[in-house]
Amino acid sequence: MKSSRRKFIAQLGALGASTGLASIATASPKAIPSKNVPTSFTLNILQTTDVHCQIHAHDELFWENGKAVYRKTGGYAHLKTFLDAHRKEMEYSYLIDTGDMFQGSELSVKTTGEAMVPILNALDYDLYLPGNWEVIYYKKSMQHLLGSLTAPKVCANMYHDLGEGKKGELIFPPYSIWTVNGVKIAFLGYTDHLVPIRQSPNYSKGIIYTKPEENLAHYVDVLRNQEKCAFVAIVAHLGLSQQIHLANHPACEGVDYILGGDTHERVRTPIQAKYAKVVEPGAFGSFVGNLELQIENGKVISDRYELLEVDASKYPASKEMQQVISTYEGPYLNEIEEVVGYSTLPLYRYFVIENTIDTLILDAISWQVPDVDIVLSNGFRFCPPRATADASGNIPITNGYIFDMLPVDSTIRTGKVSGKQIKEWLEKELNNVFAADASKRFGGWVIKFKGMEVKFLAFGEEGKRVQSALVDGQPLDAEKIYKICACERDGDPDDMLCRFKGVRETENTPFSLHQAVKGYLSAHSPVTPTPPQSAVALDAPATLLTQVSGVNYEFR
Repeated sequence: MKSSRRKFIAQLGALGASTGLASIATASPKAIPSKNVPTSFTLNILQTTDVHCQIHAHDELFWENGKAVYRKTGGYAHLKTFLDAHRKEMEYSYLIDTGDMFQGSELSVKTTGEAMVPILNALDYDLYLPGNWEVIYYKKSMQHLLGSLTAPKVCANMYHDLGEGKKGELIFPPYSIWTVNGVKIAFLGYTDHLVPIRQSPNYSKGIIYTKPEENLAHYVDVLRNQEKCAFVAIVAHLGLSQQIHLANHPACEGVDYILGGDTHERVRTPIQAKYAKVVEPGAFGSFVGNLELQIENGKVISDRYELLEVDASKYPASKEMQQVISTYEGPYLNEIEEVVGYSTLPLYRYFVIENTIDTLILDAISWQVPDVDIVLSNGFRFCPPRATADASGNIPITNGYIFDMLPVDSTIRTGKVSGKQIKEWLEKELNNVFAADASKRFGGWVIKFKGMEVKFLAFGEEGKRVQSALVDGQPLDAEKIYKICACERDGDPDDMLCRFKGVRETENTPFSLHQAVKGYLSAHSPVTPTPPQSAVALDAPATLLTQVSGVNYEFR
């Protein structure tokens, strides 16, 4: 039944393209009238998010019985097999992706995202939401890449910037409606309004972002009272903390679910907030969220959610998808797979405070630019783990994996700041991660550093979390000037470094992040990047896996 409906829609779309009726053919996917409309049926909403261009099966970290366990998951060819098998068993299904589709791999960088378009289209998505990284190649490329995807896109808080802070029209439609047997299911889109702060400012130049609360109640009213939708879902790329905050906000009244993304959290049981339930289905194509809705007489009478693992050993790679991938990856494959070094330890980036990947990057920068007091690195969470050794007995690090770790090959930059500035900056960064008010938290984990040792209270009072700070073994001196080193961000003012404002005597070095990592590996491989406990939470374990607190949730 499912395949015949899809075939009919494809035929109708082809007819519409030749007759000028394409917009009619695609306006309401899979909403085909029937003489005998069933009053009882089941709908399934399938969700991926934050795949970050990870097109092949990869090692994935699971936290089981207090330790890390690795299994092969994901890969678009395996995901294709997984989705085909599950959708075949479903009465009606709708597949969405909630962002970060075009950033995160060497293939994406080499083709400025173009290689991802045919791969995504081959998966037959029904709806997309732009994530915070969709602007990686700037606004015009974002519009081109998303426009090249065959499914609709939604986002109710991204506007054209007319200059001088004036908002133009929305870049994408605010919502989409899936109609099945006369029952309407609404999808209202919101992406992270903090993109201009979290990403390099130039990436999103020409776009104005607004908070979801500014127009959420309006669109919920439209969907509930004008469109008569039986179910309203927000598709979001805000991060789990922000999504929980939104689900507790009065503007969210009338919303049933928030299908979220951004912080790569693995919600297995929906988090019930005041107005809506919140879920987020991990990252890297390792998982698919499945929300099942039972419909009776035009109403949703029950919902059931599960997080499904895309186990590569259980779902063989689709030959059809492998062919698509090979076609676009082939010209770059030798460079992507070139081994540039080895690690004796599994490489990962899941813990909130310290990780082996970040330790490797800090060691490399410190080796490349040795005449600084403190080396800084952003607290990203993207990049899947790498834990499988080759014949050497060590874990290979390839050119492609360096792009996975550092998709943006930024220039390394130095500057000078006072101890007082460092203390204030640390407090601000820690509050970004652990703020008691969820609306004040945003994506990313504890900032990473080398040359400084900090002990703090993760769940302490704002502005008073840092309990001690040492630089080169000596207490941080508020009056002393320290030389710091981090990466330059496209569009930041000259006096900013790693979201650190008021930096003096900034200067770009001749080195980039990739040069530093490759040079360091060439000189020191195999490396053993043991997290040095430069940052220690006095009230949380070093193995803390989520910034979310105060709700029934565990990352595993």
